[in-house]
Amino acid sequence: MNTTDSLKNNLLIAMPGMEDGNFSKTVTYICEHTDDGAMGLILSIPLDITFRQVVGQVDKSLSQQKMDKRIDDIPVYLGGPVEPEHGFVLHTPQGEWSASLKLTDELMLTTSSDIISAIAMGKGPDQYLVMLGYAGWGGEQLEYEMAQNAWLNVPADMAPLWGEPAEKRWQKAAALLGVDLNRLSQDVGHA
Repeated sequence: MNTTDSLKNNLLIAMPGMEDGNFSKTVTYICEHTDDGAMGLILSIPLDITFRQVVGQVDKSLSQQKMDKRIDDIPVYLGGPVEPEHGFVLHTPQGEWSASLKLTDELMLTTSSDIISAIAMGKGPDQYLVMLGYAGWGGEQLEYEMAQNAWLNVPADMAPLWGEPAEKRWQKAAALLGVDLNRLSQDVGHA
């Protein structure tokens, strides 16, 4: 694969006929894509876990009085079915964190607990999504799925997605391509 074939920094939009329950009606940000495989984060599946619970697991020393009053309004998402015990924060590039990876000039990925504590105290980045787990594909698996018309892809533009409710991100991401997913056939075929 050459770098022009990489789907890194793209959004994958599940086609309406996606049968894999892990990805049905999802939008996934691709963090890395090489010959060895791909890694991404699903942006549209909220979990039935509170951010307060996440904070309690990663920073037991943080007192309730120091926490931001809006902590209970922060959603936690399923980043994917792989290693759901690992946390990820996809965010705009404010702050310095112990374990961050610059994805683009506008986007960072942090895996260290210091960002969770900062968010809990209202001192986190401007925009962020907190996720548990990630989506992974083996070598050529994602290319195969693309050839099977399982996904649409578009260069990532997170700006219209940050403030959207999870259930609207799938349609909103498709709109970046000018596609109305309600008008697409669920039948997959090749000409």
